[in-house]
Amino acid sequence: MSISNKKAVIIGSGVAGMATATRLTVLGFEVHVYEKNSYPGGKLSAFEKDGFQFDAGPSLFTQPHNIEALFELAGEPVAEYFSYKKLPVACKYFYENGKEIIAYTDAELFAAELLEKTGEQPEKLKKYLQRSKNIYDNIANVFLGHSLHKKRTWLHSRSFKALRSAKFSYIFKSLGRYNGQQFATAETQQIFNRFATYNGSNPFKAPAMLSLIPHLEQNEGAFYPKGGMISITNALYHLAVKKGVQFYFNAPVQKIIYNENITQGIVVNNENIMADVVVSNGDVYFTYKNLLENLPKANKILKQERSSSALVFYWGINKKLPQLDLHNIFFSKNYAAEFDHIFRLKKLYSDPTIYINITSKMEPDNCPPGSESWFVMINVAANTTYDEDELKATAKKYITEKLNRILKEDITPYIVTEEILHPQLMETKTGAYLGSLYGTSSNSKMAAFFRHPNFTTAIKNLYFCGGSVHPGGGIPLCLSSAKIVSDIIAHDQKKKRH
Repeated sequence: MSISNKKAVIIGSGVAGMATATRLTVLGFEVHVYEKNSYPGGKLSAFEKDGFQFDAGPSLFTQPHNIEALFELAGEPVAEYFSYKKLPVACKYFYENGKEIIAYTDAELFAAELLEKTGEQPEKLKKYLQRSKNIYDNIANVFLGHSLHKKRTWLHSRSFKALRSAKFSYIFKSLGRYNGQQFATAETQQIFNRFATYNGSNPFKAPAMLSLIPHLEQNEGAFYPKGGMISITNALYHLAVKKGVQFYFNAPVQKIIYNENITQGIVVNNENIMADVVVSNGDVYFTYKNLLENLPKANKILKQERSSSALVFYWGINKKLPQLDLHNIFFSKNYAAEFDHIFRLKKLYSDPTIYINITSKMEPDNCPPGSESWFVMINVAANTTYDEDELKATAKKYITEKLNRILKEDITPYIVTEEILHPQLMETKTGAYLGSLYGTSSNSKMAAFFRHPNFTTAIKNLYFCGGSVHPGGGIPLCLSSAKIVSDIIAHDQKKKRH
């Protein structure tokens, strides 16, 4: 039997699910995607309220070449589906001491900014970004693009080269300690410690290997997709449909069918849907607990620490604030205490770091004239056992007090409409256990190796993609996850034909 007459079912239409669907159609599979929501995209969605348009989920766009590669593989012109532009500024940083730092994507401009605002010597930044590039090119590019759980990955020459490049300090030092040795000023250290949050981790626990992340934003660049982040979802969805993928919405999967440790299909609306291959784009914990009814395996997954979650306010602001950019960070005065609250105490911190994304800076039509659409986020513990009203009221108090203090202006009267996304709602909407944004954290030296692989040896023809499995969360890694799982499926199918 050839791949061309085999059927694949994908559970969930997140970024990884849709990209996997397209890749499997290219391989020759007939692909069906079942999604519990009424829309595709998972966390990467959007909504409108009172004339304000909001991107609901991820707001930073890096590595557009991953999307371009998918379209090239599918033989479709990406320009007909999707366009973007490079940003001159990656982020604007605000501190309690009154300093404001613009993180230009041009290294020379960024170095000059740090020198002027903090006294940080330019060579320190340039050397740091070069090391970040080297780590990415020599190590991460290998292991983020291939399975860590297949012998053939480790036997390839590129893996030997990557291992030779892995310095002791990248693995056994925390990111916070490493950055403290690389930079002289507290402000610069905090900027680069922040990158641990890109996979929901604590910079004072996560390994210095995460110093590769700034390469993506500061060396390769930050980008803005025309039409907002939802345009990524729309492009991936329309590409998949064009290639023949069939989507079923409002169709939650009830069970994965398997017999004698071989996957046979899924159950949807009490109907058996048979398939040769099943790929779960859902949270791996819920996949084992609810769809496979394998509680021991689910509990084993829970031994790994959850990544952080988020609390998001979507605010319609009836005033323009020119001092803010597309991406803005208002730093906590005590970063270590904030992460201690998130990961150890699992409590809301009174001085949270605040991220504000304002898409209307790029898309003025996203809101009424003279207004702005704000996505306001703080990191919180992955947890769904709290009082929603109390959390919302306390967090809003902490956030507005901090913004008013740093901006020297009371923003509260400008908030004319509001929605909120909290961990409990995130779990309900996206199936992310406890609202964890990235599945597991990277707060240990071996966390990457403990993350669930893109397959299971216990059940044949069952695979996994998305942020809760290798290589992790975020749009670039989810697209990489789709490539990894598709390559594994293609390899497994080839073995069966011989």
